[in-house]
Amino acid sequence: MTDSAPISRRKLSDEVFDRVLETIKDGTLRPGDLMPSERSLMQQLGVGRPAVREALQALARMGLIEIRHGGRARVAEPSFGHMVDQLGETMRHLLIHSPANLEHLKEARATLEREIARIAARRRAEADVRRLWGIIAEQEAAVTEPDKFRSIDGRFHREIASISGNPIWPAVSEAVFSWLNHFHVDLVSVPGLEQLTLAEHRQIAEAIERRDPEAAAEAMSDHLNRANELYRRAYLL
Repeated sequence: MTDSAPISRRKLSDEVFDRVLETIKDGTLRPGDLMPSERSLMQQLGVGRPAVREALQALARMGLIEIRHGGRARVAEPSFGHMVDQLGETMRHLLIHSPANLEHLKEARATLEREIARIAARRRAEADVRRLWGIIAEQEAAVTEPDKFRSIDGRFHREIASISGNPIWPAVSEAVFSWLNHFHVDLVSVPGLEQLTLAEHRQIAEAIERRDPEAAAEAMSDHLNRANELYRRAYLL
């Protein structure tokens, strides 16, 4: 052994965290169950209130429990949306400090949403099509309001992901759009290119309405890849 650095003692809150986490992992506590009260955990584990609170807050940050003011914590229901939310800070670091990772994310988004559009065209119902056209109409009315226009843009992509019927896709689609919107807003909206966005959204919606999976996939791919390139050129001018 070459590393002679001393091993630091674990904090009490880490021990509490592990013990409570184990009860969730082994099914002793299941989604929706109330957690033991802070006092009960203090008595069971022989620790003070600060250690219990710190452990519960760490579990809440992981999305495993929900802490409500004035009531006992509860084991959280599984949620794909909450899962991807936990990646937010990590993605912020990656996107701000690594141009290569930004390119990887854009490529992954284009590949993912191409397949989502293909699935949506196969599975769409009439009500789905009406919602898509309604979103496009809202976006057209918001061409002079950049923030609103961009928000509706995200809704359009999220709606297509929802039509796919797979709950993972809306969560991932919303997360990727949100990461780009917050950390590289120039990649999801550039003033002056709103009509390009609307025209391509209409092409995607038309293909989904026709139940044409290949055309929908191609329109989505064209939209993300070509629009990203135009956005980049506009941003550099």
